[in-house]
Amino acid sequence: MRLEKLDIVNFKNIEEASLDFSPGVNCLLGMNGMGKSNLLEAIHFICLARTMQTIPESALPRHGSDMLMVKGEFTMDSGATESVSCGVVKGKGKSLKCNGKEYQRISEHIGRFPVVTVTPADQTLVSGSGEERRKLMDMVISQADKSYLSRLIRYNRSLESRNRMLRAGVKDTLLYESVESGMAEASDAIHRTRAAWVEEILPDFRARYSEISGDAEKASLRYSSSLNEMPLRELLDRSRQKDHALGFTSKGVHRDDILTGLGDYSMRRLGSQGQVKTFTIALRLAIFAYLRKKSGLTPILLLDDIFDKLDSARVGRIMEMVSGGESFGQIFITDTNREHLDEILAPIHGESRLFSVSHGKFEPAVTT
Repeated sequence: MRLEKLDIVNFKNIEEASLDFSPGVNCLLGMNGMGKSNLLEAIHFICLARTMQTIPESALPRHGSDMLMVKGEFTMDSGATESVSCGVVKGKGKSLKCNGKEYQRISEHIGRFPVVTVTPADQTLVSGSGEERRKLMDMVISQADKSYLSRLIRYNRSLESRNRMLRAGVKDTLLYESVESGMAEASDAIHRTRAAWVEEILPDFRARYSEISGDAEKASLRYSSSLNEMPLRELLDRSRQKDHALGFTSKGVHRDDILTGLGDYSMRRLGSQGQVKTFTIALRLAIFAYLRKKSGLTPILLLDDIFDKLDSARVGRIMEMVSGGESFGQIFITDTNREHLDEILAPIHGESRLFSVSHGKFEPAVTT
């Protein structure tokens, strides 16, 4: 899959842009704050109908504007063409259309246009709370498995009902059991799917980490869940008294996590900045391979400021990996350093394109 053309109006600092892209590598060159990352954000926005970072959609329209629009034209791996438009009007919400037809539910769009991002904010996948890693699992699996997303929505609705009952001081066991039965049915499937996902991507993740690091360290992932110990019904029954005191549900798949390791130690506690970045890039590339296999589509790869915190040897191995024999399809890369981007483009035999970015405006630049 590749993005052929992108039209943007009033998206963050981009007032207006109409861009045609290379099916191979597209590089965005400019100083910080000029709009490079905003372009990647716009691509992510039409692919997944959400932002790369946790910011309200009301903050996306350019300063002084009350609306935005992003339109993209895609060529799928089958050769078919698809168009997507996503707009936001302050006070009215979001409108998302595919081939001119508006979705009844935004969730129907998830997975149709797979995208994988690597950004500086990825460090929170190691240093942040379990919520960050759960969000990653849910977003990746949802792109490949529609039934997973529907189960997750059902579980979260039942969870919120149970939490409301706990906060209200409800004591009726039958009422709890009626809500918990829905939670248990959905959570069993969610737990199985998450466990299988971690198991499936683990070998590829380890191999990529080893390759990027020059086999200097061994990294690991491990799925942590209270459902590894016992079924949810039993967990909820045992924790109900404690949950009454807390006012929320303390056990369930909404508390799951991924434990990140470096050798025999915790990556979160002992990993250097370079090791953490190597870890998150290896994870994202393993996710890319997973989505390509499950969806039958080649995702778009967005690499935002990947050179920071990495030595030149690791950067070289990453670029050799994504632009070498293994097909990563269409790639977008941002950087502030022209030398970095020229080094990336030099060995690439296929088509590539370089854009100069300044104050939300994009101009084609000549490659050396």
